[in-house]
Amino acid sequence: STCACVEYYGKALESLIKQVKIMCIHGKMKHKRNKIFTEFRKLPGGILVCTDVMARGIDIPEVHWVLQYDPPSNASAFVHRCGRTARIGNVGSALVFLLPMEESYVNFLSINQKCPMQEMKPQRNVLDLLPKLKSMALADRAVFEKGMKAFVSYIQAYAKHECNLIFRIKDLDFASLAKGFALLKMPKMPELRGKCFSDFIPVTINTDSIPFKDKNREKQRQKQLEQQR
Repeated sequence: STCACVEYYGKALESLIKQVKIMCIHGKMKHKRNKIFTEFRKLPGGILVCTDVMARGIDIPEVHWVLQYDPPSNASAFVHRCGRTARIGNVGSALVFLLPMEESYVNFLSINQKCPMQEMKPQRNVLDLLPKLKSMALADRAVFEKGMKAFVSYIQAYAKHECNLIFRIKDLDFASLAKGFALLKMPKMPELRGKCFSDFIPVTINTDSIPFKDKNREKQRQKQLEQQR
């Protein structure tokens, strides 16, 4: 749903899925977008992590799956997203992830867009990749900061969802969501103020001590910390 989520999960997938080309596109890229899009179209296989900037008006041949991690802000966008697959007589599949509290969205889509949907049974023996993602955040401040930024942007986007009768921010389980983003601690933001998160256990280390892998960025950060002190 947001540029920050694309940046974070694109980085995560690069490390978690080997021998598959992972590419990212979002609205803030502007000049790089066309180049990335052209490169992706030429690939024999790969994964494109993107915002709704790729939801309509583009044609990529032989897309087998459209995975919608975040439900779109309006019903027509859902159909446009699904339309990236099964082009010109080809077969394809589209999947949208919903929380139990969001399941009435299925009825909403069937009425609003006359779009029939089937429930897909949860996959068995799924690997828990969150510890690896946490390790990445502990080893590189860039990953840690991307995760925090993605989490904040996700909540802000959820709060602005057009179907706010179905997607109610007050019903969100922030602790579980933070675990799903593999966060090392909860960020400070207005939506979380005054709330208790007993189900979320932050790391015991001081996150200010996490360095950037990029030596120049870390040198600059240390300089700023020294000035603050």
